[in-house]
Formats: sequence, C-alpha cells, structure tokens
Amino acid sequence: MIMRILVQTAIAALFALAMPLAVQAQALPIDEIRGGLFAHSVDEPGPDDAFWNVTRIQDANVELLFTPLQGDIWSVIGSPRPHLGATINLGGLESMVYGGLSWTWHVFDTPLFVEGTFGAALSNGAETGAIYPARNLGCPFLFRESASLGYQVTQEASVMLTLEHASHAYLCGEENRGLTNLGVRFGMKF
Repeated sequence: MIMRILVQTAIAALFALAMPLAVQAQALPIDEIRGGLFAHSVDEPGPDDAFWNVTRIQDANVELLFTPLQGDIWSVIGSPRPHLGATINLGGLESMVYGGLSWTWHVFDTPLFVEGTFGAALSNGAETGAIYPARNLGCPFLFRESASLGYQVTQEASVMLTLEHASHAYLCGEENRGLTNLGVRFGMKF
C-alpha cells in the first residue's frame, strides 16, 4: 500500500514536471505529425505460440511533435522535441494517451535516423483482474518509452519502424505485464 502511494506520488510529480513543458509546447509550432498502425502486445507469443500474427495489427497511432526546446538547459540534453500522442486499440484492448520528449539523431549524413523517447502515459487497461488477451497493467499512469529506426524519404516525409513500451516498472505492485507494441508510422514535417 505504501509503495503504491509512493509510486502514484512519483508519477503525479512526473506529470507536474511535464505540465510546464505542455504549456511551453502550446506556444511552440507543430513541427511534425505522425501516424501509423501497430501490432498490439508483441512481447509474448500469440495463439499456437506464433511470434507474428496479423490479427495483432489493431492499434492506430497518431503523434504531434513540436519544435525543439531551446535554451541552455535543453541544449545540454540535446534539444528534444516535446510530443503528445495516442495509441488507440481498435479491438477493445488497452489504449493510451501519452506525452514526453523525443530525441532524433541522423546517422552520419544519410537519410537514416534513430529516435528515442521518454515520457508518461495514461492507459485504460485493467489494474487487476484482466482476462487474456487483456493485460493487468497495475496502474493507469505508466512510464512510456519508444525507439524508432527511420528513413527520411524527402525533406518533409519520413517512414519509421517504431517499438513502444509502457509499464509502471513494478512500482505499483506485482501486476505489471506492461504493454509493448510494434508498428510502422509515417511522418510529415511542416
């Protein structure tokens, strides 16, 4: 019980720290919009222990990225771009809205890029008592990270393979199956 209160307090503090970013992001113009389809919960085998099952492709993802944060403190950590997004499951399983910071690095002087993100998410998944294939996420507030490998098709358009993960890192108790999705997204810069 005490651990749960501590975790909820820590997550609330993370959101409180993110609020100034959200307010600052409102003043920032949108830099890029992304969207795509994800395979849901790819971190465990599907029916008949199959690693890949096309019925898992049931998540729609949309994300807004804002212009990079400027200033001394932001340049020290790589001038990340704030982002807000949602991964919506179209099959009645877990969905989430999220926000955080994105770091994008181009591979030398090529159109290839890698990206990492860190932030928080709010999920509609069950805390306990979920019936498979639904997941016990333990908390509605989760940490969210993602990694992408992308290709800049034109100056404005990109395509990327993205892996996203959300969980409470066992800070809300033993229920923490987490949620890991994998998909393809397309981006359009403004």
